[in-house]
Order: sequence, then structure tokens, then C-alpha cells
Amino acid sequence: MSQSMSELSNAAGVELPREVSGVATPEDEVVETSLRPRSLGEYIGQPKITTNLKIFLRAAKARREALDHVLFFGPPGLGKTTLSQIIAHEMDAPLKPVSAPAIERGGDLAAVLTNLQEGEVLFIDEIHRLKPQIEEVLYSAMEDYQLDIMIGQGTAARSIKLDLPKFTLVGATTRAGLITAPLRGRFGIVFHLDFYSRKDLEIIIHRSAEILGVEIEASGASELARRARGTPRIANRLLRRVRDYAEVLNDGRITQAVARRALDEMEVDRFGLDEVDRKVLTTIIEKFDGGPVGVGTIAASISEERESIEEIIEPYLIQIGFLNRTPRGRVCTPAAYKHLGFPSPRRGTSLLAS
Repeated sequence: MSQSMSELSNAAGVELPREVSGVATPEDEVVETSLRPRSLGEYIGQPKITTNLKIFLRAAKARREALDHVLFFGPPGLGKTTLSQIIAHEMDAPLKPVSAPAIERGGDLAAVLTNLQEGEVLFIDEIHRLKPQIEEVLYSAMEDYQLDIMIGQGTAARSIKLDLPKFTLVGATTRAGLITAPLRGRFGIVFHLDFYSRKDLEIIIHRSAEILGVEIEASGASELARRARGTPRIANRLLRRVRDYAEVLNDGRITQAVARRALDEMEVDRFGLDEVDRKVLTTIIEKFDGGPVGVGTIAASISEERESIEEIIEPYLIQIGFLNRTPRGRVCTPAAYKHLGFPSPRRGTSLLAS
């Protein structure tokens, strides 16, 4: 019997990247540079965000002011970084990207802020991971465009204020609930990115295929979109993997049959679930009678990081109706039982009401 990918990775002592994870891999970061839209006119999906953003951008440009600070939150791979680049492009401004974990001291952030140009866009990814003392430096910078610096030590210490150029801070996070109220309150524009529709993903796949020089049929794009978990990054990653199968099996042309065979070989089912997703659901059903069960217990049972379950796995399972969050814990729905081939839960309706 052949071993699964997760079994092989556990045996080797390493964690293989999941094809259906929205977290960017080094390959994604290289390829996405060419696939990302550069203007709002090219951007596909998230219509409520793009409609409002167009108005805010036009108004800021007409007043010749920096755009108000923007916060994007939502699951990984939905376009937060892309939208930050579009904002800079639309405002004809430079973009300074930094990752919150890389800012270890207040001096690191001060160096970034004092080197900004007028109107520049500062993009902070994973902004919920800023340390509290660093976050406090941002308050006056965002509100008053000033930087408080302490000079001297002890009783001789004094504070001076440095004026900063007007800039736009764009923050991105997958954990909006971890952002403190004082920081969140300083963002004038807050957008939640939701999962994409299958129709939008099909358009994205066709666009990416054209850029990559891949021949794909409409039925092939539809099959990819159905299994891409509503996430453009996953759709583009699956496109690249299925392209490999198509080049070997079908002269490079992606048809529905080729896409199905490739995705089945990669253990990505028709709902976009992989072995890890199915393991989470199966564990809840088999070990905990379908729930309710706490996420910490689930993580310990399958040897998976709690953060990975909360940020990557759960949101999509909830979106497609396979999992419910209740005050008492996580509960599998009858739809999950049916998809995994388990008999319907006898307490299904009462579980969902728990």
C-alpha cells in the first residue's frame, strides 16, 4: 500500500507544503510577481472592495492628499498584498513592504518611518504580530504624522517630536481579532476579503494561463476553480501543478479529464479538501462523536499547529458548511459526514444547536 504525503513527511521528519494552503511558498512569491494585476481595472473579484477603493483613491488624488490608512483582513492568499501594490500604483507612489515579525525594536520601525517619502505607501504584512511597544510608536505616526523619540537616559531623558511626511499605512492580517482596539481605530478604511466565487476564479485561471503560456479548456479551468477553495493563490498553484501533468499526458493542453486526474493524484478532492482537511473532520467524527470539541484538542489529536487550524483549515470548512463553531467547540455537520462516507449523525440537529 502506498504511503500518503503526510505519512511520508512525518517519516522524513519534515513538513511538506500543502497544495491547498493559502500561505505563500517561495515559488508563489516568484511566480505571483508576473501574475498579479497592477491596477484596479485588472483586478478580478471582491467587487465591494474595488468599488469603494476606486472612490477613495480618486478623492485622495483629487485633493492631492495621501490616502487614509487601510487595513485588509481575511484568510491568506486572497489578495491583500496585491491590493497594497495596486494602491501604490494608483496613487503613483512608491511602495515600502515590511513584515511585522521583522520589526524587532522600536528603532527598526523609526528607521522605516523616517525614510519614507511624501505620499509613500508603507505595507506591513502580518500586522497583528507587532510587539506592543512597537505598536505604540505607530500611534502618533499614523494620527499626527509625528515620531516621538526619547533622547538621553534616566532623569535627563527627554522626548522630541520629528515630523514625518504624509504617508499611507496599509496593514494586512489573517487574524483581525488579535489587532488591538487602539491600532485598529487608527485605520480610516477597513476591508474584509472573502473567498472568491467559482466564476471569478475561472476568469483568474484563464488570465494566469494566458500569462504563463498554458493552453486550457473552459472545462479544465472550471475543474481547477471548483477545487481551489475560493482562493486565487491556490488556483494559480494548482494551475502550475496541473500544467506539469498536462505536458506529460496531453501535449500541454489542460482539459477537464487531465485536471481531474492530476488533482485526484494530488489528493485534492472535488471540494478542494486535502488529506489534512479530511483528517481534521475524520478525527472530530471518529474520536469525538462529531463534536463539540475544542480546537486545542483537535490540534493535539492530529499533531497540527493550532494556528494552522484556526487560520487556514477552519475558515474554508466553515465556509462550505462542513464545520460549525459553537460556544462549546467545533462540530461537524451532516454534510461533512456525507462527504466522508460516514452514516448521518443521529444527533445532527441538536449538535448544530449546541
